[in-house]
Amino acid sequence: MDPPSLLATVHNNLLAVARSATLFDVAAVIVAVCALHSTLRAARRSLKTTKLRGPPRSNIVFGADKQIFELPDPGAIYETWENEYGVVYEVPTTLGGKKIVLCDPRALAHYYVRETWTYVLTDMVRSYFQLNYGRGILWSQGEDHKRQRKSLTPAFSQDAIRNLTPIFYYTAHKAKSAWEAMIDASGGGSTIIEVQNWMNHISLDTIGLAGFSHDFGSLDGKQTSITEIFGSPKLSAVNVGLFLLSQVFPLLSSVPTPRTKGLREMQRTIEDIAMKLLARTKKEKEEGAFDGKEEKSIIGVLLKANDSDAALHVTLEEVLAQMRVLLVAGYETTSTTMTWALLELARNPDIQRKLRQELLAFGEEPTYDQQQSSLPYLDAVVHEILRIHAPVTDLVRVAVEDDVIPLSEPVVTSSGEVVNSISVARGTQIGIPISCINRSTRLWGADAKVFRPERWLEEGGIPKKAQDIQAYRHLLTFVDGPRTCLGKSFGLTEFKAVMSVLVRNFVFEMKDGPETQVEVDRGLLLLTRPRIVGEQGTNVPLRVRRYEG
Repeated sequence: MDPPSLLATVHNNLLAVARSATLFDVAAVIVAVCALHSTLRAARRSLKTTKLRGPPRSNIVFGADKQIFELPDPGAIYETWENEYGVVYEVPTTLGGKKIVLCDPRALAHYYVRETWTYVLTDMVRSYFQLNYGRGILWSQGEDHKRQRKSLTPAFSQDAIRNLTPIFYYTAHKAKSAWEAMIDASGGGSTIIEVQNWMNHISLDTIGLAGFSHDFGSLDGKQTSITEIFGSPKLSAVNVGLFLLSQVFPLLSSVPTPRTKGLREMQRTIEDIAMKLLARTKKEKEEGAFDGKEEKSIIGVLLKANDSDAALHVTLEEVLAQMRVLLVAGYETTSTTMTWALLELARNPDIQRKLRQELLAFGEEPTYDQQQSSLPYLDAVVHEILRIHAPVTDLVRVAVEDDVIPLSEPVVTSSGEVVNSISVARGTQIGIPISCINRSTRLWGADAKVFRPERWLEEGGIPKKAQDIQAYRHLLTFVDGPRTCLGKSFGLTEFKAVMSVLVRNFVFEMKDGPETQVEVDRGLLLLTRPRIVGEQGTNVPLRVRRYEG
């Protein structure tokens, strides 16, 4: 049979098979092809990736993921595994997956140089970011991320944050006045204040004014959908299961649950604010007031930079996405961190007194520049909180190309071989245990779990091994590399401003004395939040009294 006739025969036979196939047959073929593809990819990864030791699969469906997620302190179990298996090890994940966890400083430095290029967001995380925040800086990667970050940089410069500092003090003083009124009304010289709720109010009004030139009015008692959304109840077992399964099937992240509905409501609120801001900016530009006006809000600076530099052009979709990200980052993480600070100061009255003495001795309210160098103990307290209580405890990325990761100390593989580097194949997941590294006794010494600000001031207080972590202040709280938190200076300045006002004027004590128990819960965005044991939601009531001198 000649080639044309052979091809015609094969074509006709395929058509006959296709006509006789049922929908079930087609689905079965698709599933089989997908399964074969996944198996081949897994086999390739297995052949090209160093086989490491690690903990056994504790759950047949979720591997170790559910165990890690439900722990109040996942850093502790990561450190236990590090002590048993070495500075890099393998952890079983959902539905038969695996991830390599990096606890080694040299490996982390190598990883962060290549993040957003060799190591990127997983499909689940990227799908989640796009669905809930849009195609902004969190979602973007590679050159797109570089462009978006460059467009936002002017809004987070030193000059920009310096201009925003009065807003930080403004919201802190509004809280101070409200607390003084509550103490006066109690008639007893002190009162119980649910400080987490108030830190939420401070953070929300601050990011509204500094980010969007919008006053949410939270500190004035105005009810907002944002605070209700973020104060949503604890995640149910179903929500936890869906979240973990979505790491394998990203579409599950869009299943309508109270959590996803809350995120949608946040989107609608931000879009309404954004439209008003953009309309105002357009009107000012048409009236000729745009060029001569000094814009302070972050989004306003972004719009002006975008208008004057075509290379930084961002779309309306990206502006909306950046606003959603700013709200989440500027609200949830900062309010949580400031709550932890008040809790630790209440639990450690000697540290609280020492901080207050420094603030009172300084006298005036510190400016942005004075915050940087004139209040060393405030700086130490802030960074010790960031070390002990990082809002994001861990993260996962995936390799998009083969790589070899060097190690600062050797590890033993599953076959017993001692190696000084590991090979990872394309498709390998990499885990970064932030809270573990920030509080590792191997890196930070025997008192690594203790809240002790003095370590930042003492000669040799930061051990050499901790100094090998090349991120900001040797902490991974703001991560590192190309995706280092752009709002770091914003958050630090707000944090210091609020603490300087509140600690100078009030004394904080645990509601039920030194034995008051504190636990950890997860909020809407799965960040860890403190809670006093026995309280509802994430409530943190402290006894607050006016400092009388």
